This record gives sequence, structure tokens and C-alpha cells, in this order.
Amino acid sequence: MSEILHANIFFLIASIATIIFSIMVCIALYGVIKIIASIRAILSKIEAGSDLIAEDINAARAFVANGGILSHLFRFATRFRGGGRKSRSSRAKKELVITDKE
Repeated sequence: MSEILHANIFFLIASIATIIFSIMVCIALYGVIKIIASIRAILSKIEAGSDLIAEDINAARAFVANGGILSHLFRFATRFRGGGRKSRSSRAKKELVITDKE
């Protein structure tokens, strides 16, 4: 065989190998692009959730800063004290009537 025939066979095999390698790289890149797209979607959901958490924390901070926790505790404590007094006074005002029915 002549050297030119050997060179042509080498270039034919190298060309086929390059095409197969390029197709495999394209398939791998397609998978990587899908993974990156799903990671972006997950990160956007995490970012939206962190924004909601930040708003909730700001609302809680404002609630505590305005004395909200103390006023709610005070209302909670006085509600039970006031409710107990009303029930005792209403019990004292009731009349007890006993009758014999035979």
C-alpha cells in the first residue's frame, strides 16, 4: 500500500472519530444545560421564599418594637382575671329557689 492510501485511511478514521466525539460532546452539553436550567429554577424559588421570610421577620420585629408582645400579654392576663370576676358576681346575684313538688 502506498503512503497516500495510508494517509487517506488515517484521515477517514480521524474524521469519523471527530464526528462521533462532537456528537457525544453535544449530548453531554445538552444534559448539563438541562441541569443548569433546573438549578436556576430551584434558586429562584429559594430566593422568593427568602424574600417572604425576610418580610415575616420584619413584621415580627415591628410587632415587638411597637410593644405588641407586651400589650398582647397584658390583654391575655386581664381577660382571664376579668372573666373570673364576672362569673363570681353573676353567681352571687342568682337566686336559689327550692320547691317541694310531690
